[in-house]
Amino acid sequence: MRILISDRISDKGIKILEKEFQVDVKTGLTEEELINEIKHYDALIVRSSTKVTKKIIDSAQKLKVIGRAGVGVDNIDVSAATQKGILVVNAPEGNTIAAAEHTLAMLLSLSRKIPQASASLKAGNWDRKGFMGVEVKGKILGIIGLGRIGKEVAKRAKSFQMNIIAYDPYISQENVFKEDIELVEFETLISKSDFITLHIPLTPDTKYILGEKEFKMMKKGVRIINCARGGIIDENALYNAILDGTVAGAALDVFETEPPVGNRLLELDQVVATPHLGASTEEAQINVSIDVAEDVIRALRNETVKNAVNMVTVKPEEWNFLSPYVMLSEKLGRFYSQFRNGRVHKVEMIFKGKIADTKTSILTSAALKGLLNVILQEPVNLVNAQVVAKERNIKIIETKSSDVEDYGNLLILKVYTDKGEGEVGGTVFGNNDQRIVQIDEYKIDLIPEGNIILISHTDKPGMIGKVGSILGNNDINIATMQVGRKKPRGEAVMALTVDEYVNEKILREIAEIEGIEDLKFVVF
Repeated sequence: MRILISDRISDKGIKILEKEFQVDVKTGLTEEELINEIKHYDALIVRSSTKVTKKIIDSAQKLKVIGRAGVGVDNIDVSAATQKGILVVNAPEGNTIAAAEHTLAMLLSLSRKIPQASASLKAGNWDRKGFMGVEVKGKILGIIGLGRIGKEVAKRAKSFQMNIIAYDPYISQENVFKEDIELVEFETLISKSDFITLHIPLTPDTKYILGEKEFKMMKKGVRIINCARGGIIDENALYNAILDGTVAGAALDVFETEPPVGNRLLELDQVVATPHLGASTEEAQINVSIDVAEDVIRALRNETVKNAVNMVTVKPEEWNFLSPYVMLSEKLGRFYSQFRNGRVHKVEMIFKGKIADTKTSILTSAALKGLLNVILQEPVNLVNAQVVAKERNIKIIETKSSDVEDYGNLLILKVYTDKGEGEVGGTVFGNNDQRIVQIDEYKIDLIPEGNIILISHTDKPGMIGKVGSILGNNDINIATMQVGRKKPRGEAVMALTVDEYVNEKILREIAEIEGIEDLKFVVF
């Protein structure tokens, strides 16, 4: 078998591959050149430079696996690969230590003003009074996101005798007891912390998780570190919080727009910045090349891979039936994670109808993938979803029944948290008409696509009109509307699918309508 490496990776990864297969390294190929080359290869390994497009994938005749020497697979058309039965693997763990160490380096640089002092000294100054710092010993470090990187940051911060608190709705206190980390609510973390570091992905739910409202809740003199993703901090709000003295300083490795040309934050002496260097160590580059090489070998041997992005472990004939239910299951998880809060400790998947006689494990994995991917920084896929859940002490239950009243098949995702329990159910009509048909005890008929405003309210005349008027006044077009209720003029749920993204200001205006108890904006 032959392997093509189209981006530069560590020689150590290449040597591992060469022990078993023929390896060709051809970097800098254009799309047309890669289209011609790929016909001869069983595996392709890339980093971020090569864009593995649908045209390239469609031209592959022997390709069995695509390996990404790194975490993100944005440069690979995963959907096209999946449709053609090509496995995609990545290396999500290889840069964990590099990112954690960079976070600590930024924290210490920020607390002791090391970059500013270095620049001053190199400019010929000897200013010992102008760079007074603070000690980190005894300070409270708030970690938002306690995945692989967040935990490694916590371990290292403990060695500096910092007090660690963390917010992560998908991990239990029992899971971090030995590491002496206190799990707290989000509002508690941002109000108590002396330092705040973020280790979460950028999703519609986490975009601007630190904004104007949050900065106003923070302790005066707090310091912010972001080595995760640009866009999870509102940079304008951070700029203003530094100017008014709420934030003493910020250390930023990532920005909403990169490179951050014209970014006002870079003009401030209180800001330490690096050009997205979190994974830029020699060791990290070696680690990701070894990890992806080993998984590519497993894939070519038809063995179970460690970091599959799109693996499906069912026969082709089974997949034809299960495919729409896999997509629906993931949407149920994604939907739930955006309309309910709380620390998850148990997930139950309920299968009713003929679907109960199939390989339901993949449907459970898909639901967990949708549920966990919204908040966790590390990728969650069909292969590792149940492992990731169990690592967080989330109990997984499958309940099956051949009896179903209203539908041929019914899937119900039931989630138990420290704030109660809730459920969302769905079915598939025809070949692939996916619907959400149940939200808690309410029956509904909702297409899980696009932007959805979900409103819990009291059913009374004029409610729909008031909501519609606010959206209309803000040029927001309503595509569909569904209402589920227990009884007339009782508790109800309203789901509005809208064509445009609805900002926080408009959502707050709707939430202030008398009779509305809760409002969530769900994005598929």
